[in-house]
Amino acid sequence: MPELPEVETIRCDLYPRVCGRTVTTVRITPDKVPLIDGVSAAEFKARITGRRIEGLSRRGKYLIFHLSGDLYLIIHLRMTGALLHRNAGDPADRYTRATIALDDGTELRFTDLRKLGRFRLVAHPDEVVGKLGPEPLDASFTAAALKRAIGRRRAPIKALLLDQRALAGVGNIYADEALFAARIHPQRHADTLTEAEIGRLHRSVRRVLRDALGNRGSSFRDYVDGGGREGTHQLRVKVFRRTGQPCYVCGAEIERIKLGGRSTHFCPKCQPRTI
Repeated sequence: MPELPEVETIRCDLYPRVCGRTVTTVRITPDKVPLIDGVSAAEFKARITGRRIEGLSRRGKYLIFHLSGDLYLIIHLRMTGALLHRNAGDPADRYTRATIALDDGTELRFTDLRKLGRFRLVAHPDEVVGKLGPEPLDASFTAAALKRAIGRRRAPIKALLLDQRALAGVGNIYADEALFAARIHPQRHADTLTEAEIGRLHRSVRRVLRDALGNRGSSFRDYVDGGGREGTHQLRVKVFRRTGQPCYVCGAEIERIKLGGRSTHFCPKCQPRTI
């Protein structure tokens, strides 16, 4: 699933290309699996056609299109969704579920192999994203903010990093990478972390996300940016999907366990489970 670096990369790609443009037509591919939450495809088309895209922001893993007339289109890519900016005459993209044509002759095409992505129209973004936790790359996200998000919960720290109500935008890849960088075992209970460990984890989360953003995200399988190009950060991960390979720091074999139903990767020597 695209995480904060991937979604932010797409936002940065699309922002200069679509802001100021007006929606001229909308095509929704007929399918039994719904794409749009809350309204029919016909109503969705009627409500956004003719509106101007006035802004494009991100909250956690959501893309938020600011439309004229105080309407917001919120898109969650889920596992295999992609949002591509194309010229109208470009070859068709596989698995296209929606096409939003713009007044400059370009299109936004939403493709989704597994059909899990969702569109939603709302009067205010908080209807969808209001319960998300802090943004880890915002200046306001301090070590103290991370400590507040963790609280005194006894859940494994990896599970809390994945909880979007505690921290927005971090998923499986970057939770594993941040915990490795902070030298914290993913099964450690959050309430056992010391002030020093919380400080290390705070710095690691921000550094890992910034590095991935600089590499335009991780393309392990399906992710592509707004132009259909793959990211390169998958070539630079330290533990994620490196099961059985030597740790770059100590040489021990990277291990994989299931934690909360998610594959979790760590170095048993660099990240000992001390508590």
